[in-house]
Amino acid sequence: MKLSDFDFDLPDHLIATRPARPRSSARMLVAEGDGMTDARAIDLPDFLRPGDRLVLNDTRVIPARLSGQRFRDGAEGRTAARIEVTLLEPRADGGWRALLKPLKKLRDGEEIVFSERLSARLTGRDEGTGFLAFNLLGEDFDAALAEAGQMPLPPYIAARRAADERDREDYQTVWAARSGAVAAPTASLHFDQALLTALAAQGVDFSHVTLHVGAGTFLPVKADDISEHRMHSEWGEVSQAAADEINATRAAGGRIIPVGTTALRLIESAAPEAGRIAPWRGPTDIFITPGYRFRMADALMTNFHLPRTTLMMLVSALMGVDRVRAIYDHAITQEYRFFSYGDASLLIPPAQMRQG
Repeated sequence: MKLSDFDFDLPDHLIATRPARPRSSARMLVAEGDGMTDARAIDLPDFLRPGDRLVLNDTRVIPARLSGQRFRDGAEGRTAARIEVTLLEPRADGGWRALLKPLKKLRDGEEIVFSERLSARLTGRDEGTGFLAFNLLGEDFDAALAEAGQMPLPPYIAARRAADERDREDYQTVWAARSGAVAAPTASLHFDQALLTALAAQGVDFSHVTLHVGAGTFLPVKADDISEHRMHSEWGEVSQAAADEINATRAAGGRIIPVGTTALRLIESAAPEAGRIAPWRGPTDIFITPGYRFRMADALMTNFHLPRTTLMMLVSALMGVDRVRAIYDHAITQEYRFFSYGDASLLIPPAQMRQG
């Protein structure tokens, strides 16, 4: 398929720069069968059945944007250069791959000072990114990063306003537990305690999995033939307990509904065959495009995505390209709010499109 199959025009005023408050008051477009219903996130229990299971990504977003200085002594005295850093992904050696601007003002081995407590050295570089070794590890690193860093808002929000203290709460799910993401699993931002309580009262079950969302989630696809696109990799884990819960729900006839494309990609990566998931841990670069036969996901709750992205391809694989085009046309006409801080959709495909 061609990249143009996943393009659409979006008015700028529909790009959300702040989330709905309370979270569950966000609008939600429900697409089931041939119909569409305009609802709210708080109405989610009305569209689910007792015994359904929501799969939730419990990754925690780190304040991955840092501003620091590089100091250098020379013939004219000590000079400084401002270096802006966005952490991209942790490395096996304890360091981080990062985007550094301007990278050309740094030499390998030089130090960037972010605060009295936090600094890092450039240990190498690759394809426009750098490798950083920080002076702190573990809980000490987490605490210093929390003081010095800012939340890594998506580019289309950051271009309109700077991150602030509100984003530390707004850009984090209420069940966030395991630090490592540099972008939020944004469909989960619509959940608050009121919605969770209402879902439990409806008899809906929950399982937590982890996928540390990377900055690659925002990258546009450049290859005109989408089969030539190289998917970014992200680290995830499905525990034995989560796998057992999901398999038990499937055996009992309940539906498996991931909240967000990250949770969906993870459970599909961990499914060795249709209808069964196994414990799983490691990187995944699964690329879901039209024609893919889903092994675990029966439906999906997700936000409205950027055009020409792998996320548009994923929802098109679940619902069909023409159906997604109609859903997005309706959302634009009805002025739903788009992207990370925007409104939600609940996508329930016909049964014959689900299990592979």
